[in-house]
Amino acid sequence: MAEVHAARRDRLRERATAGGSAAALVSRPANVRYLAGTAPNGAVLLLGRDLGGGDDLLLCAQAPSDEPVEGRLDEALRVQVLDVPAGDPAVAAADVAASRGADSLAVEEHHLTVARHRAVGSVAPRLRLLDLNSGVEQLRLVKDEEEISCLRIAAEIADQALGELLESILVGRTERHLALELERRLVDHGADGAAFPTSVGTGPNSGRVIHRPTDRRVEEGDFLSVCLGATYRGYRCEIGRTFVIGTSPADWQIELYDLVFAAQRAGRESLAPGVECREVDRAARHVLDAAGYGDGLAPLTGHGVGLEIDEDPQLAPAAMGKLETCVPVTVEPGVHLPGRGGVRIDDTLVVRPEADGGPELLTITTKELLAL
Repeated sequence: MAEVHAARRDRLRERATAGGSAAALVSRPANVRYLAGTAPNGAVLLLGRDLGGGDDLLLCAQAPSDEPVEGRLDEALRVQVLDVPAGDPAVAAADVAASRGADSLAVEEHHLTVARHRAVGSVAPRLRLLDLNSGVEQLRLVKDEEEISCLRIAAEIADQALGELLESILVGRTERHLALELERRLVDHGADGAAFPTSVGTGPNSGRVIHRPTDRRVEEGDFLSVCLGATYRGYRCEIGRTFVIGTSPADWQIELYDLVFAAQRAGRESLAPGVECREVDRAARHVLDAAGYGDGLAPLTGHGVGLEIDEDPQLAPAAMGKLETCVPVTVEPGVHLPGRGGVRIDDTLVVRPEADGGPELLTITTKELLAL
């Protein structure tokens, strides 16, 4: 992976140089990990190989951990642990850049607070600060096969945890209890942890876009919607399913489920290199809108995943840009009926060309409406 990380840093360095920056400062944790292999708490990465005085430098308040969950440091990187642990690595990095003769420094303005940006500027007043924009995020968009392999394993873990839960007794247990059990099962099967707080919604809570589990108990005839994800070596996936508890589904439950399933399938089938992101959203949204559920739909149908659970691209009505090969995304339409409940179906897929079999489905738990 050392060669991979070095190549990533070289690509970012080219972007920064093209933008007129002599050096670049990366502070967003996921971006630091992408370029360095690990991201100790508060660490920053200074790219300045062509400056006098040294190679790329990881600055942090504490030495990188050897724990696998934290990632493995690219050994080609120099590491500087601050003498004053309470010091700001970003400020220290700006001082290093100035001492190496840089006259400009590209920073991640979308991540730095105003106070921190001022502190970086004040330590080296002759250093011209430029915006790196979302340079690293753009590099992270297309995943290599090693990254996709991590996502595939994360998806397998999530599928396994969900499958085991479905084989247990559910009636009478609370949403909160089920969510905690799912997160424990994720770790038991090798996940670093949950990719995000697990959502379990029953009865009138089912089908909500974001639902924090409550002490409501599962009852016969409920819709049960579950959304969970696993993190494996830093990479995060997502899966969401809806089931019926106990008895056979009611007619309205079958109709609503079939509708959301059709919308999700339309979104999945539209995934292809070169397709506009908003077209994927439109494909899924049109099915629900045509059935009279246009009002109250979520602002987006899906999003990218990777080192963070919510990355670009965004699959939304006003989204810009087109999908590329090897971009992992979620497709997650849903409908919630206030007071009754609803349905959400959520998969993680990787965009692949038709010649390679089309989109690769990572989350494979059945989407059949099961009565548990």
